[in-house]
Amino acid sequence: MLTNTWYQQCAESYKLTEAAIIMKQSVRPAEDEAEQAVIKIFEENHRVYGTRKIKAELKKLDMTVSRRRIGRLMKKNGLVSVYTIAQYKLHKSQCNESEINNVLKPGIQERNTFRSCCIRPDLRPGCR
Repeated sequence: MLTNTWYQQCAESYKLTEAAIIMKQSVRPAEDEAEQAVIKIFEENHRVYGTRKIKAELKKLDMTVSRRRIGRLMKKNGLVSVYTIAQYKLHKSQCNESEINNVLKPGIQERNTFRSCCIRPDLRPGCR
């Protein structure tokens, strides 16, 4: 037959776990309080912070909120970090490989490149 001490031990352990549950619930912020804090932190930081940084900021405010819960609150309110939004990236087109001769337009005459580079003809001999 079971002794009275066994019942006492069970009752004591039940009281301990019940106290731990009550204490844990008191630390956890209310849903709307956590939601308002997440929105405020997100907006104050130029819509850049993700769940990890928001969790760190909430910890500074002595609020215990899991990253999953923060993610759910962000999704519920449509908060998406600027960095996670896909950004358009240019794609280079293929190189032009067509065969075109390098010729001057009609009417443009070839000139002496040495003469065109002279600024003052008296400084260089032969450049006039």
